[in-house]
Amino acid sequence: MYFIPKYILILGFTIVVDYVAGILIEQASGKKRKWLLGASIAANVGVLGFFKYFNFLNANLAAFAQLVGWNYPIGFLSIALPIGLSFHTFQAMSYTIEVYRGAQQAERNFEIYALYVMFYPQLVAGPIERPQNLLHQFRAHHLFNYERVVSGLKLMAFGLFKKMVVADRLAPLVNRIYAKPGTFAGPSLVLGTLCFGFQIYNDFSGYSDIAIGAARVMGFDLMLNFNSPYHAQSVAEFWRRWHISLSTWFRDYVYIPLGGSRVLRVRWGINILCVFLLSGLWHGASWTYVIWGGLHGAYLIISALSQKIRSRVSGALGLVRFPRMHLLARVLVTFALVNIAWIFFRAGSAGDALGILVRLGTGWSRLRSLAGLRSICIDVRSNPQELALAFAAVLLVELVGLLAALKPTAIRLSNRPWWQRWSVYYAAAYSIVFLSAGGNSQFIYFQF
Repeated sequence: MYFIPKYILILGFTIVVDYVAGILIEQASGKKRKWLLGASIAANVGVLGFFKYFNFLNANLAAFAQLVGWNYPIGFLSIALPIGLSFHTFQAMSYTIEVYRGAQQAERNFEIYALYVMFYPQLVAGPIERPQNLLHQFRAHHLFNYERVVSGLKLMAFGLFKKMVVADRLAPLVNRIYAKPGTFAGPSLVLGTLCFGFQIYNDFSGYSDIAIGAARVMGFDLMLNFNSPYHAQSVAEFWRRWHISLSTWFRDYVYIPLGGSRVLRVRWGINILCVFLLSGLWHGASWTYVIWGGLHGAYLIISALSQKIRSRVSGALGLVRFPRMHLLARVLVTFALVNIAWIFFRAGSAGDALGILVRLGTGWSRLRSLAGLRSICIDVRSNPQELALAFAAVLLVELVGLLAALKPTAIRLSNRPWWQRWSVYYAAAYSIVFLSAGGNSQFIYFQF
């Protein structure tokens, strides 16, 4: 409403439609239930499609019409994408689907259902919550709890550190490189892509931490949305750790209804591709996002088909005798594959992304000397000290994630003496205030 007041009517429309649909679906029987669910989904997808995909579809139809010599009369619309539309639309659809499946009772209290869709911490960028996890919490009586408040504030501080100290510090370098990728050689392009990988993770997971922490302060529990995804040993595991609320949404409402893995291998491959192409399209109305999703789908299919061959190669190389080295190799290969896909996600066009891939192998001879390293920093107009500070912050975030996985008690500040706890709090606050990149940078996923 702050940006475009009348856009509140979009939320109002979907809330009323799904609130009524949930009650009618619960009361109906037979095919009528399916028709009511279909009408609810059509209303939600219709709103999402109009605001997010109309101009994209229109542009592609106009290009096709020009190719075949047709006169295409439909013009483009000057419409802004409502903030968080993709997120609250999917959350609203999960409610009516769960009511249809009988896993959730229809909510009779309109205010509580409206709050489910518009719960402010996660309204604009998730996590995409299921009704079973959130609706009942709005009926509970929440008392002040010191431990919950402290835990929530610590999580919010960590999220602010990720966003302001890590993501926003990496953003200028990424923007410079991807604005004119054709002017840079391989080392700079690899640096820009790696920086974007860490930027988008810290930006998005930072938002999730702030949202989950803010809800926790008030007594509400939101689902975990990120779990150190760059520590994954396979692309499949990456998607069990990255944007968990979205990946599980597509798993439960698209992949499994299509047959999941309980079908022939060819059909399974088609199911995987459908899910990831839709996931790419969900992120944005551009072919670059579709290609990004398709790449991840292809990774999973190739991984499944090559599993026996990879096991034989690992055995032949003797990697099984060195489990830690084998684990590290799997993590690094997964990280490399994910970052290759990030090129399409970040590039301004598919042509730019392909150009980056072509140029990745150029210019590496410059790294033979320290002067060559300095020249790369000059090329990307980045201060070496600033870059070192950014990567030190990245390393700190990854280290915290690693400690949380290996030894959770090691990072529990509540068990430490007061002077250790408050030293960490002051260090975090100091970093956020004095080491942040400055400026007024919105979260990347607000555009989705």
